[in-house]
Amino acid sequence: MRRLLAGLSAGAFLLAATACGSSGGGSSGKGTSSGGTTTVKVGLIPIVDVAPLYLGQKKGFYEKQGLKLSLTLASGGAAIVPAVASGQDQFGFSNVFSLMLAQTNGVALKAISNGVASTGLQGRDFGATLVKKDSSIKTAKDLEGKKVAVNTLKNIVELSVRESVQKAGGDPDKVKFVEIPFDQMAAALDKGQVDAAMAVEPALTTIKDQGGREIASSLVDVAPDLTVAMYFTSQQYAKQNPDVVNRFRTATAQSLAYADSHPDEVRQIVATYTKVPATVLARITLPKWPADANRASIETQAKLGEGFGFFKKSPDLDTLLP
Repeated sequence: MRRLLAGLSAGAFLLAATACGSSGGGSSGKGTSSGGTTTVKVGLIPIVDVAPLYLGQKKGFYEKQGLKLSLTLASGGAAIVPAVASGQDQFGFSNVFSLMLAQTNGVALKAISNGVASTGLQGRDFGATLVKKDSSIKTAKDLEGKKVAVNTLKNIVELSVRESVQKAGGDPDKVKFVEIPFDQMAAALDKGQVDAAMAVEPALTTIKDQGGREIASSLVDVAPDLTVAMYFTSQQYAKQNPDVVNRFRTATAQSLAYADSHPDEVRQIVATYTKVPATVLARITLPKWPADANRASIETQAKLGEGFGFFKKSPDLDTLLP
């Protein structure tokens, strides 16, 4: 989500969260309790992905589980990962690839609930690699030797473009990746600063509005029904507060299911915590919010990450995932 998701504005729909953070040896970070209700701090980025939590809070799903959410907003995961690892926040939201990166760098995290997923539909996903309308680039293979904008280097967005290139028969090592925030990609592409951009909503719609042409549904290319992000906590908090974690997981699963079946309410509530114009929200492609993470798709991300040299060591998915 410039690192994860960094540098994005409040309205930017982001994907990536940075893996930098502390080692998780901090305080237990117990939520405060009052009258049978436990207040927990949740680190979020103000993007479309987290709409289920806002809806769940509004519908009383967390209240029914005896939880009160204190939502702490950050411009990116660069603040969320260390805040959760140290116990400042009890829960947080991040893309799965960043959680794997964090784990391989010694940050003791535990994913506890699904967060957001690709639609799994070629040409109809909430993320895509695009070029200008008159570009000579026709397929992902043509990106060899070209400049491609990604919001964060060596994270899920770059990974997905690399896989699109690879699947199209090209050499991803011949692509020059340039780090540009999602909300600045449309201008960079229009000015010719880059030849292509891997964007997610609402930047995706913005680029299409200026004539951009999609050449690859890169998230879909990584894996069918790709799990993009999850909610997480520290391993320490999970061990010391299993009941709170289970109640958060239960309410979040209910919130995800509600959001997935009420797209109009999703668009309405996103307008309450982001600056995305209503005219844009009405047209963006929403992601999916399945109750369960797709482990096979996460394993694929880990395998690709190793193959592309993004990891110092292999992620331990049995420890990281629920």
